[in-house]
Amino acid sequence: MKFVKENFLWGGATAASQIEGAFDVNDKSLTIAEMRPYNPNLNRKDLSVLRNMTKNDYEKSIKNVEGLHYPKRYGIDFYHKYKEDIRLFAEAGMNIYRMSIAWARIFPNGDDKHPNQKGLDFYRNVINECKKYNIEVMVTLHHFDLPYPIIKKYGGWFNKKTIDMYLKYVKVLFQEFKDEIKYWLPFNEINVAVLASEMGTGIFKEDFKNDQQYLQACYQSLHHQFVAQAKVKELAQKINKNFKIGCMIANMTTYSLDCNPDNVRENQKMQQLNKYFFFDVVARGEYPNYIKRYFEQKKINLEITNEEKEILKNNTMDYLTFSYYMTSTVSIKSQEKTEGNLLSLEKNPFLKETEWGWQIDPIGLRITLNDLWDRYRLPLFISENGIGVLEKLNENKTIDDDYRIDYLSSHMKQINEAILDGCDVFGYTMWTPIDVVSAGTNEMSKRYGLIYVDYDDYHNGSGKRYKKKSFEWFKKFRQTNEL
Repeated sequence: MKFVKENFLWGGATAASQIEGAFDVNDKSLTIAEMRPYNPNLNRKDLSVLRNMTKNDYEKSIKNVEGLHYPKRYGIDFYHKYKEDIRLFAEAGMNIYRMSIAWARIFPNGDDKHPNQKGLDFYRNVINECKKYNIEVMVTLHHFDLPYPIIKKYGGWFNKKTIDMYLKYVKVLFQEFKDEIKYWLPFNEINVAVLASEMGTGIFKEDFKNDQQYLQACYQSLHHQFVAQAKVKELAQKINKNFKIGCMIANMTTYSLDCNPDNVRENQKMQQLNKYFFFDVVARGEYPNYIKRYFEQKKINLEITNEEKEILKNNTMDYLTFSYYMTSTVSIKSQEKTEGNLLSLEKNPFLKETEWGWQIDPIGLRITLNDLWDRYRLPLFISENGIGVLEKLNENKTIDDDYRIDYLSSHMKQINEAILDGCDVFGYTMWTPIDVVSAGTNEMSKRYGLIYVDYDDYHNGSGKRYKKKSFEWFKKFRQTNEL
């Protein structure tokens, strides 16, 4: 099967906190992502212990008197090995790299008067290296790595002052890279503001009197991110009209367990609350009625000014992008649960799952693309899709990862089908082109890449890079366009 679309963007995505390392180099501050320890006793199919980390747990990580291992402080040492890694991306045939920039490298305290030039120099070197190989760069400006000083001093995104600090940071990057970067994403998986608030917005449940106040704070913090994102779009138009600003959302495609109307309605509510709400705001520029009713039922009263409503309405996104790993089912009676990306959801008896309980559903990607295209009529980009697996190098210093080839190719075929259906899809970046520290579980052993990195969960190892079988498969696909 030939892939039908020419000039399609094929590549990989990473996050600064999961690859860079060098957590204390050149005045960089700690980020919230770098303050979560590795837990060797973690149940991979029950991540509630990670969701229940307290503010005190994060505070204790700064001095680390317990001597715990914090994997995201070391990543895969991309900070020093970026030239080798980008060369490998190019060899694989990637023509786009979705990377994130660490706010903490540019304004370590958030409220610094001037940007950190050494941080800017590092990212300029990375971007120039990509350009050397004709690799387009898509930049995520905020990828679960809020500088901890902003949380400590200002209370994270719950404080409106964070909007101004963020826009100052964004303006510096827009001006610095206005001639090199076209595609920008203000936030990674913006719905994480509600689904995992400490990671998404830097607020903690224990800082609020009760669940209702905490829930309101989550949505208020999210609103501040919505406003910030719209202002990023507004700013972009002033600096370079060729900039394309998109919104990245953790996609939550779910199915009703059966045709029972009660279950169908329950699934509709799930889709509205965890998926459509976020797309509706960024694509249509206003809060939908169903979320207003939900707020009323939950006694949530957000502070939203008329000026902010105008900003949202006048600065909708140029394209929609999302992560897609799995789907699940929904019913009114709780069924057997399985872990997923950010949520624990019900099992689908027709799907296989990974070692982490993530259910594999390539056809669901085609369904999702058709759904989003029909609903919003905005260009679509799949910014994350991949499979995490436990892997060890064989005697030939490679990994025979046919399962990854099957996973990626089956999803890529469904993208092809969606394009034939009439969906405007312009690119795909797999998660990930190279092994990284897992965002959720902080493991190196949960491996996603086409390239193996020789570190274990405690960062023992050489750090050397080895091509997996999937690397050669993807390289051949890029040469032949044959799926």
